[in-house]
Amino acid sequence: MTIVISVLLFLVFAFLSAIHFYWAFGGRWGSQAVFPAKDDNVKPKMPGALPTLIVAFGLLLIGLFILNQSGLLNFPVPLWLGNFGLRIIAGIFILRAIGDFNYVGFFKKIKETKFGINDTKYYSPLCLTIGVLTIILELKK
Repeated sequence: MTIVISVLLFLVFAFLSAIHFYWAFGGRWGSQAVFPAKDDNVKPKMPGALPTLIVAFGLLLIGLFILNQSGLLNFPVPLWLGNFGLRIIAGIFILRAIGDFNYVGFFKKIKETKFGINDTKYYSPLCLTIGVLTIILELKK
């Protein structure tokens, strides 16, 4: 079961990373509803290529780290990261699912924007799922 969860999480992170690489190199598909805003008429400032590339590489590294922790890959990581990495990942994604109580997460106030609707339907449930599956990996370790 650990292998299946690890591969599934890796595929999710690889897909999310690929979307960010696409955006970093000029793609626009799907980018109109990925930033929180008070109003759909206010267009949020899109980050540049460098921040988007950092996110893309970060997501890919998280996926590879999960494969490494499951034993499917074997590259050295610092002891503290090996001990706490899955907990950190789970914490980040569960906190993201809970949200900031304004724009993101299950407990947000602003829900009727394009982002808010997508966040409720897709982003927050995905973050919660990633968090729970990562906790399962940590417990099986």
